Amino acid sequence: MDDLLELDRRLFLELNDSFRSPFMDQLMFFLTETYAWIPLYLLLVFLLIRNFGKQTWIWLAAIALTILLADQITSAVMKPLFERLRPTHEPSLTDSVKIVNEYRGGRFGFASSHAANTFGIATLMWMVLKMYRPWIGLLFLWTLLVGYTRIYLGVHYPGDVLAGFVVGACCALIAYFVFLLLKRHLEKKAGLRA
Repeated sequence: MDDLLELDRRLFLELNDSFRSPFMDQLMFFLTETYAWIPLYLLLVFLLIRNFGKQTWIWLAAIALTILLADQITSAVMKPLFERLRPTHEPSLTDSVKIVNEYRGGRFGFASSHAANTFGIATLMWMVLKMYRPWIGLLFLWTLLVGYTRIYLGVHYPGDVLAGFVVGACCALIAYFVFLLLKRHLEKKAGLRA
């Protein structure tokens, strides 16, 4: 375990200091914010409406469940349980970690909520839309970019991000199957009434 943590730390230091410039600092700071991705979220809602019409609410509710689970598991369970300091709060990294706009995040960072939420959304949308829009898998590039912003800004180790991806994928699977069963139940009920 100590070897893994040391590898995570070394990889963090390498990635945190890569591509460093004032322009990249501000770009990464912008891209880590939720509002930066509003056009993407609107596109996803549009694709759901286009493919599912009146049943869009089912998949919007599945997205909400995915985010709720991912965020609560990472923020309310994992961070207090593991108490792994973020790099920005790690005393041994004070002189090494690069910080942007004095942003340090909360005290603990394992696992990344940003990574869990974005990977959860990407996984769910891939499962729901892959049959209609095969290119939807490109959403996973978005999750990698958001995960990288967290490392670049110094608030997460790569291991925090990877753990967040795993949590997000698991939450998306749960939400997908819950709402798939609900969808089938509603369709069956509607068929009986017809």
